[in-house]
Amino acid sequence: MYSIERMARRARLVVTSRRRLGLVLGAVAFAIPFVVDFPDLSEPGHRAMAVFLLAIVFWVTEAIPLFATAALVMFLLIVLISDQALWSLPGGYEAPPFSSIYGALAHPVLMLFLGGFFLANGAARFGLDRSLARVVLRPFGDSPKMILLGVMAVAATFSMFMSNTATTATLVAVILPVIASLEPGDRLRVALALAIPIAANIGGIGTPVGTPPNAIALAALTDAGFEIGFLRWMAMAVPLAALLVIGAWLLLVRAFPPSCASVSIRIDAEFDRSPAAWVFYATFAATVALWLTEPLHGIPATIVGFVPVVVLLGTGVFKARDLQAIQWHILWLVAGGLALGLGVTSTGLDRWLIGLVGWDALPGWLIVALLALVATAMSTVISNSAAANLLMPIGLTLAMSDAVAVDPIRVGFMIAIGASLAMALPISTPPNAIAYSTGTVSTGDMLRTGLVIGVVGLVMFLGVGPVLWRLLGVS
Repeated sequence: MYSIERMARRARLVVTSRRRLGLVLGAVAFAIPFVVDFPDLSEPGHRAMAVFLLAIVFWVTEAIPLFATAALVMFLLIVLISDQALWSLPGGYEAPPFSSIYGALAHPVLMLFLGGFFLANGAARFGLDRSLARVVLRPFGDSPKMILLGVMAVAATFSMFMSNTATTATLVAVILPVIASLEPGDRLRVALALAIPIAANIGGIGTPVGTPPNAIALAALTDAGFEIGFLRWMAMAVPLAALLVIGAWLLLVRAFPPSCASVSIRIDAEFDRSPAAWVFYATFAATVALWLTEPLHGIPATIVGFVPVVVLLGTGVFKARDLQAIQWHILWLVAGGLALGLGVTSTGLDRWLIGLVGWDALPGWLIVALLALVATAMSTVISNSAAANLLMPIGLTLAMSDAVAVDPIRVGFMIAIGASLAMALPISTPPNAIAYSTGTVSTGDMLRTGLVIGVVGLVMFLGVGPVLWRLLGVS
C-alpha cells in the first residue's frame, strides 16, 4: 500500500512539475514575437504568432486543461487581432470581427458533433450499446480468434457513431470478466485488452462524428470553401478502416496466440422497452439514416446532427442532468482550434510560415505524407485534437497556395486520419489509457502493436486510398 501511495504521489509531482514548466515556457513563447522582429511578418502576424506559440506549449505540456487553453486562445485573439483589439492595429489590415471568433463556439460542424454526443450518451443511458453488443457477438461463437474478431468489429462499428472512449469503457467492462477467467499465461488476455482500443481508434476514422480530429478537419475545410458530406467521408474512410481492422486482428492473433480452446462471453443486457427508450431508438435510427442518405434528400449533415438535440430535449427524454453530462470540453477544444485557424490565416501568419520552406521542390504526395506523419507523431504524445488544431490551418493554407499542387480535401482528411492512427502509448488516446489501466497490457506490447498498425494504416491510406477513391468516384 505504501509503495502504491508513494508512486501516486510521485506521479502527481511529475505532473505538477510539467505543468509549472509549461506555464513558464508558454509565457516565454508568448513573449518572443513581441521582442523579436521577424522579417516580412506583419504586426498582426507577430501577435498571432504569440498566440500560436502559446497554444503549442500549453497543448503539448497541458500546463492548463486543453479546453482552458482553447478558451484562452479565443480571448487573446479577440484582444490582440480582432476589430475590438485593445491595442491599435496598423492601417490596411482587415481585422476579423470579434463575433467571428466567438462564433467558433457555434460552428455548424460543432452542432454535428453535439448530435453525436447526444446519441452516444443516450446509447449508454438506455443500454443500447451493451444490448447491441450481446446481439452482434452471438454469431461469432466461442472460438478465441473469432471472439477477438467479433469484439473488434463491435468496437469499430460503435466508434463510428459513439465516442471511442465510451465504446472502449463499455466493452472493457464486458471483456474484463472474460480476461479474469483465462489462465495468467494465456496471451489472449493481452490480445483482448489491446483489441478494443485499437478497433475503437480505427473505427472513429469512419465517420465525421467518430473522433474530434474529423470534426476539426470538416470545419476547417468548410471554412475554406470545400464541402465534404457525411457519406463521402464514409466512402473515403470506411473501406480502408475495415481492411485495417482485419489487418490488426491478424496481427493480434499472430503476436498473442490464444492458449485456450474456447471462450464464452456473457453480457447481461436486455433492450430497454420504456417509452423514453423507444423515442431514443427511433431518433437514433432516423438520425443515422438521414446522415447516410444525405445525397438523396440534400439536408446537410450538420443540420441533421441537431435533430437528436431538439427531439430528445423537446420530448423530455433528456433532462437537465443529461445536458450537463455532454462532453462540452471537447466542443470548446475544437472551437478553440477553429478560432486559432482564423487568427493564423487572417493575419497572414500561415503564408509566412509556409514561405520558410521550399515546398515547390517536393512532390504533392510527399507533402501529404509528411503532414499525415507529423500528425501521427504529434498525436502520439499529445491530444490528437490539439495536434489537428495546430496542423490544420497550416496544412490547408499550403494546399491552397500556388507553391504546390495538392488537393486541400485530401490534406485535411489525411491530417485527421494521421492524428487518429496514433495509438502507440497509453497517453496517445483515452481508449489506450483505459486498456492500460486494466493491468493486462504492458507499455511494450502497446508500443510495438500500435507502431505497426499506425505505420501500416498510413501506408494504406496514402498508397491504396487514392486508387480506391478514384474507383469509387469520391476522390
